[in-house]
Amino acid sequence: MSAAREQILARIRDAKAGAKAVEYGAIPRHYRRSGTLDAEGRIALFIDRLHDYNAMVYRTTESGIAQTIAEALRARGKRRLAIPASLPEAWLPPEFEFVRDDIAGAGLSYAELDASDGAITGCLAAVAFTGTVILRHGKGEARRALTLIPDYHLCVVRADQLVETLPEGIARVRDFRRSPLTTVSGPSATSDIEMTRVKGVHGPRTLDVVLVG
Repeated sequence: MSAAREQILARIRDAKAGAKAVEYGAIPRHYRRSGTLDAEGRIALFIDRLHDYNAMVYRTTESGIAQTIAEALRARGKRRLAIPASLPEAWLPPEFEFVRDDIAGAGLSYAELDASDGAITGCLAAVAFTGTVILRHGKGEARRALTLIPDYHLCVVRADQLVETLPEGIARVRDFRRSPLTTVSGPSATSDIEMTRVKGVHGPRTLDVVLVG
């Protein structure tokens, strides 16, 4: 073993031996943990972030959800959508075909999900500062495959689910920490070593958000 490596390991051992256990709640947190914007300010920031990510945002009221979803689907040329078993019937416009992914039964196969025109889900929470939608994959919710395999995702976000900062978002989902969660900040995209941007590598290439309230 080299002298340099032995010295590094010795320092690590000394640090571990002298370290005192620190209670989680006592850890200093000097970052901003709460927002300062009012409701309309949060909404404006959220929409701005989503537009930066090339996501489309539609604003509507509770009674206009189905009509707004129809508008978004017509704009994208979508006809047959996969949806979680728990998605409210009142959200679904009649002129489209919706296939429920009932995971209590067999559920849709990966091939069936891939063959759909996209997926529609709700969300658990959303963060304005990062333009992030948080999806829960617990009982009665959309499973991860439903939100990752189809090439198009339409997500319904209520204004009262929207917080300003990430710490506030984490606080919103704290009670569901044992459920699988997915965070979505715009359509899936990545860049290779030559900085060639590719969409749809890790999830849908296209994201629409219907913002209610």
